[in-house]
Amino acid sequence: LLDKSNLNTTQCKLIEKGLPQGITVLLHGGPGTGKTESVYQIAKATNRQIMKVDISNSKSAFYGESEKKIKKIFTNYRAFVKESSITPILLFNEADAIFSKRKDINSSNLVATENAIQNIILEEMENFDGILLATTNLTNNLDPAFDRRFLFKIEFHKPNNSSQIWKLKMPRLSESECESLSTQFDFSGGQIDNIVRKAEISEIVNGQSVDFDQIICFCNEEILGNSNRNKIGFI
Repeated sequence: LLDKSNLNTTQCKLIEKGLPQGITVLLHGGPGTGKTESVYQIAKATNRQIMKVDISNSKSAFYGESEKKIKKIFTNYRAFVKESSITPILLFNEADAIFSKRKDINSSNLVATENAIQNIILEEMENFDGILLATTNLTNNLDPAFDRRFLFKIEFHKPNNSSQIWKLKMPRLSESECESLSTQFDFSGGQIDNIVRKAEISEIVNGQSVDFDQIICFCNEEILGNSNRNKIGFI
């Protein structure tokens, strides 16, 4: 759909039928499953630029400022679209931080501000005519009003078999070692990246190659709550 010719044809058809032409997509799933990386790869494959929203900078302690900042995000994006030859992507990463469920307005001024922000976003998405991609680990935290605003909702899972990821990230491992790691550890791609980084750091610090047993140790350390994790302090 985001191929340039397909998008132009699709949006023309939607306009003819009086339908909203914006493409809004929610990528949801566990951490480290490739949601954000997929946005970058989609942008690369379709030659599109990304305007990434810094959610931490979209809120202000001053009354009324947060609402202005949110409006400015969409104003800036529309200006960016006009100056771009190919429609760019507006990315809300970790979107649950700003698309969360609305609360009782009588709770506090902060809640009133957050509700106002969400109402602005909902209104902007209703009339949106660009490309908006949002990622989240916590779909249960999203306000139901956002469900209808997202045209596509795509769930990301951990790989059923991660042996190919292991082989890609650590080519020196044998096929059987990669299969063994995939069988023993139910890791996401992001967790495997952590193991790869630990191995690289260990080799730099210790000046010697990491063997398969050490990789297994790193994998065990990656699992929170594992009783075999290294302990710091007095026992």
